[in-house]
Amino acid sequence: MQATNDIFLGRHRGRLAGREFYWRQLKDMKGSFNVAALDKAGFETYVKVCAWCLARAHARTGDSAAIWAYIGTGDRFAQAIADFAVIYADQTEKDHQALQRAIQSGRIAAETGI
Repeated sequence: MQATNDIFLGRHRGRLAGREFYWRQLKDMKGSFNVAALDKAGFETYVKVCAWCLARAHARTGDSAAIWAYIGTGDRFAQAIADFAVIYADQTEKDHQALQRAIQSGRIAAETGI
């Protein structure tokens, strides 16, 4: 979800089938952060900026008054989001461990250090 048009979005009509295709450039070569190298204050700032960007994109997709009415003024929504994030992180770690086991057993081929 984005607050503005994405310059990497496009469409193309295939010559052979005459179909329309929707495409997006996978990498835009923008910079990133080595999150593991951030100190606590830097990580907190990074998370706040990411959250702000995500919230802004979501707020642009709907009626802000309706979203505010749905969320309310208490902390239930924030707690639900935090709980979901913890569960999602735990699942991601389990998935990564399963991937590592599959690589080590030879079931999946992987190239590292790219």
